[in-house]
Amino acid sequence: MSDEKTDEELAAEWAAELEADDAANGDDGGMGDDFAAEWEASLANEEEESKSNLASVVMGSGTTTERILNQDEIDSLLGFSLDDEEADDNSGIRAIINSAMVSYERLPMLEVVFDRLVRLLTTSLRNFTSDNVEVSLDAITSIRFGDYLNSIPLPAILSVFRAKQLDNYGLLTVDSNLIYSIVDVLLGGRRGTVAMRIEGRPYTTIERSLVTRLVEVILQDAKQAFAPLTEVDFELDRIETNPRFAAIARPANAAILVKLRIDMEDRGGRAELLLPYATLEPIRKMLLQNFMGEKFGRDNIWEGHLASELWAAKLELQTVIDEMELPLGQLLNLKEGDTLFLNASAESQVELKCGDIRLTKGRVGRMGNKVAVRIENPISDRARKEILGDQK
Repeated sequence: MSDEKTDEELAAEWAAELEADDAANGDDGGMGDDFAAEWEASLANEEEESKSNLASVVMGSGTTTERILNQDEIDSLLGFSLDDEEADDNSGIRAIINSAMVSYERLPMLEVVFDRLVRLLTTSLRNFTSDNVEVSLDAITSIRFGDYLNSIPLPAILSVFRAKQLDNYGLLTVDSNLIYSIVDVLLGGRRGTVAMRIEGRPYTTIERSLVTRLVEVILQDAKQAFAPLTEVDFELDRIETNPRFAAIARPANAAILVKLRIDMEDRGGRAELLLPYATLEPIRKMLLQNFMGEKFGRDNIWEGHLASELWAAKLELQTVIDEMELPLGQLLNLKEGDTLFLNASAESQVELKCGDIRLTKGRVGRMGNKVAVRIENPISDRARKEILGDQK
């Protein structure tokens, strides 16, 4: 049992001493009682505060809290944000979901091609609409084909086109805002008025015809954009309004999605160009180049030095007098002193070889104390190509 006294015992002793002093001094003891009451009240408040702090600690360490997250904190936790839907960096649960998606392969020349498409399309659409048109490239991303079909906002017009030289298909999507804006501009709508958008009805024949002309303009400019790299013709195959009928690849196949923003002063919309990786596979090596052609300048000094060293290189030549076939058993039983009779004579031609390459033919003779071969035929062109690697 501890000898230390508690705060309550100290307060009681202090109050008793005050009462004794007051009685000795002839006081009525009212001040001592008030002081003791205040002391006990302060001790009680401290005890209540310590209990509340302990309860808050226990509450914080548990699984439930009284604080409710607001919408911004929930979006940050989940990684979703409506204001920043085009952001490349994902966090939270969105990063986990997108981890199963295909990673965007860096294709430098593809970015150059679509930058060229934006410049060409700006001029073409100005001539097409007779209006001030601005085209901008929003993003080039990688996506699975099935995910893209599920994300298309309806109503929209989906144009399936064929890349003739690449022997595959692509998809060009025009959203409803751009459709109504193009119809309004081409049919003489007033400026400053928002294009009327009627939901729940199919597009009319006039609207489909005008959008078809727009798609043909975009595909023609896409052909010119690819022209410095390779010749490819984009031909419009069909127009669809249901994404189910615009399937040009398997849902799990990867594709490149290019988002174009087309603004006509106070009107405009978005056009999206989707090219599956299978379509770009024949020209993948070209798209991986850092710049057009990717050929460096010639180094004449190094070429001359390499040529001189090649001409000075030493080669080992072999002279084949005759060839014969022997059974393996007879060959293994050869001993010293055995004689092999060849079919060659003094007038027979011998073959001159360099490794496995047959160069020419000649005759064996003697010059002084050495055996010599007299070349009778020039070295064949085939032998020259095999030695030099057929490089011109």
